[in-house]
Amino acid sequence: QVQLVESGGGSVQAGGSLRLSCAASGYTFSITRMGWFRQAPGKEREGVAGLYRFSGGTYYADSVKGRFTISRDNAKNTLSLQMNNLKPEDTAMYYCAADLKYGRDLRTATDFDYWGQGTQVTVSS
Repeated sequence: QVQLVESGGGSVQAGGSLRLSCAASGYTFSITRMGWFRQAPGKEREGVAGLYRFSGGTYYADSVKGRFTISRDNAKNTLSLQMNNLKPEDTAMYYCAADLKYGRDLRTATDFDYWGQGTQVTVSS
């Protein structure tokens, strides 16, 4: 089992920055992939950014490329998402996700078994 706890959400004006963090505990040594997803009211959950633990390969949604950066601190078992130049359309609940399986991609929510409780990000214009 893996437990995930997000922090760092909040309210900012457009153009501002936020840094989300996700603390992982439990069988962290077995995690193969981690990612950030978001879900706005009335919309499906979408992959924002993801990271393969062993290869270091990453994924970014087109809408956040050049603005968001995903990183992992293996020693601290934390996953971060640095979000710069935030836009109102980035407003959503953001979720940290992790999985223990190999051979899956980073953008599909149903491929992740472990989820945090979410942290709200609100960007005003």
